[in-house]
Amino acid sequence: MIETFNVELPGGVRLACRAAGNPGAPLVLFLHGFPEASFIWDEVIQRLAGQYRCVAPDLRGYGGSSAPAHVEAYSLRSIASDIHALAQHLEADAATVVGHDWGGAVAWAVGAAAPVWLERLVIINAPHPALFLEALRHDPIQQRASDYMNFLCRPDAEQLLVADDFARMWDFFTGMGAVQGRQPGAGWLTESVRDRYREVWRQGIAGALNYYRASPVRPAAAGDERLQRIQLPVEATRIRAPTLVIWAEADIALGQGLLEGLDQHVDKLTVARVPEATHWIVHEQPTLVADTIDRFLAGRPVDGAGETPPPGGT
Repeated sequence: MIETFNVELPGGVRLACRAAGNPGAPLVLFLHGFPEASFIWDEVIQRLAGQYRCVAPDLRGYGGSSAPAHVEAYSLRSIASDIHALAQHLEADAATVVGHDWGGAVAWAVGAAAPVWLERLVIINAPHPALFLEALRHDPIQQRASDYMNFLCRPDAEQLLVADDFARMWDFFTGMGAVQGRQPGAGWLTESVRDRYREVWRQGIAGALNYYRASPVRPAAAGDERLQRIQLPVEATRIRAPTLVIWAEADIALGQGLLEGLDQHVDKLTVARVPEATHWIVHEQPTLVADTIDRFLAGRPVDGAGETPPPGGT
């Protein structure tokens, strides 16, 4: 059973949350990406609810959560501070953070900040910031794959995306969900799922777009030296918490090359590769996602992965 509630954070930000599991169980926070919302985790958190207290917020700017008007309110530091405040509100001595897409970017930022309550990280198809920066600087394939980010920063992006029953929004799911020999979005992008997305998007998508506008890490136009000026010191982005990365290998927006060198930035790393799954793996294979997370948190071997850190991260 899914519970819903709002959490008022210091500073006036409200997070609308979905949750399952005993409040006294170990806490796991689930962070969604673009253009999603907290409901994407429903099947995952219900499978994990027997062992964990699972809480999935609508991130700042999405759905029922607060949507500040200013672009500056959507920096990664600001969003990560929401997650830190949420963990404190839930009175967690220890917690795991799971993030997909932009939620994964937030999870990387939480991991780099290394709050005392953070026990483990799980990242689902979200590149480590240092590796993504290097790819956008030097990899033409990733530059082309990420060029949509610049479209989302356009001042008319919101108007274009909501037109014709969100036609361009559906394109993110069907375009990034294509696998050879399979209908894009087949099996999960049903009319009922579309209705849930319509309900979220009709509350406004400006906040979701502001994540892209606030981020300096996106493909540069010709002659733009912005990316070359960004500095990400190794220690500022190093992850010391045991980390599981679940990587859908048919993600056409984020290439597998983004995994190369990841072990240089994460001290205790497990990578689970999922062939043929796309960027929308949480929708496509929620049972696999839940079972893989469960194995990792329990210290059991993870399918498709190498060495798994033992319980407690030692």
